[in-house]
Parts: sequence; C-alpha cells; structure tokens
Amino acid sequence: MALIELKGVSKFYDMSETRVDALKSVSLQIEEQSFVSFVGPSGSGKTTLLNLIGCLDKPSTGNVYVNGTHVNDLETREAARFRGNHLGFIFQNFNLIPVLTVYENVEYPLIMVQNIAPKERRERILHYLEAVSMLDQKDKYPGQISGGQKQRVAVARALVTNPKLVLADEPTANLDHTSAFKVIELMRQMQRDLKTTFVFSTHDPKIMKEAEIVFTLEDGQMTNKEIMNLKSSN
Repeated sequence: MALIELKGVSKFYDMSETRVDALKSVSLQIEEQSFVSFVGPSGSGKTTLLNLIGCLDKPSTGNVYVNGTHVNDLETREAARFRGNHLGFIFQNFNLIPVLTVYENVEYPLIMVQNIAPKERRERILHYLEAVSMLDQKDKYPGQISGGQKQRVAVARALVTNPKLVLADEPTANLDHTSAFKVIELMRQMQRDLKTTFVFSTHDPKIMKEAEIVFTLEDGQMTNKEIMNLKSSN
C-alpha cells in the first residue's frame, strides 16, 4: 500500500464572483521511503498539494489517503493529532520561534504533541542536533545563526518526533546555492538512515534533479511524472 495516495483531488476557492482552481483532478501515489519533489512555477499548486497531504487543508473533491488514513474525514483535533504522530514539516521561512533557543525549538513539537519523558526527550533532541551538525549551537537563538543553520534546525525539528513522512515547502528558497545543496544532502542522508519519506516542493531545476521521482504541476494539474535517479536509496 502506498504511503500517500490521491484520487481525483481538486481544490478550489470562491473569491467573490470568481472561482480559483488551485488543483484540478490530481491523482498520484508515493511509496514509503521515497525522496520526491513537486515542481512547477509559482501558483502551479505545489503548496496546496502539500497542505492537503499534511492535513492542513481539505480537498474540494476527491480523496486523500496518508499512511492508510482517509484524511478527508479527520476533524480539526484529529488532524492535529495525526500530524503530530505521523508528519514532520519544513518551511521555506524556517518558522523557528525567535524567543526560543535552537535546543528549545527542536524540543517544541515533542512538548506539544507527544507525552515523552524528559530524559528521552533530551536524548532525542541532542541526537538530532548532532545529526544536523548543530549540537554546538544548541544554546543560541535563531537570530544568532545563519539561514543555512536555521534550516538545519528546522530539519532536526521535523525529524525529532520520528515521523514516517516529512513535507518540505520550498525548503531551499531562502538559501544561497551552497547552503541549499547542503540542506538537500542532509535530507537525503536522513531519508537513507531513518527510512523517512521526504516530499518537497521546488521551482529550482538543479534542486529538482536531486529527487528520485519528480511530479510536475502546471496551472493546478499534474502534467508529468519522471523517475530521476536512485541516489537517495543507495
């Protein structure tokens, strides 16, 4: 069974007297332990697609299944619980909390969604900070570290709950070329080591080529599926 399955999914928004079609009858499957990219220009539907898979929004028509759960049916609290138990998120603007240290930012999802003993919580946080090479920066605040370092912290925060699936919306958009590829390589390493499925969006052709499978969107429609390489699983 696929980890992610969409069947005839559309999403539209009513704007006064007009209707905006963000997604149009999209169907796809993504297997476990994949490293997948959604690509396309701004407004093509990439973020909408990630939001539907991440239970942050619901389709107007069609069905979305994640880890065997029909997520259309989840109420607000159920969706939040599902996200906390199964999903991790990485955002292009990092979304770190400025008044919390690096350590506390990674700790935050564990406090919010999981009842984990303090000792295990600390062990997990230190483990993932070390994995992303940010252990020596754990007491600094987001304003004291670089953009690339912030995104490394965001990766650690996404992984600390041990999710089966990590969704990343343009995770390299605000990074320089070198930092961008370091973050993608880190994500690939985590996918190999932890068997986590990564699905990320990008409009950068160079970043796109690092994926195993690329789904191309244009004007809300899925126009192509391309098998790029198997680097991430080797």
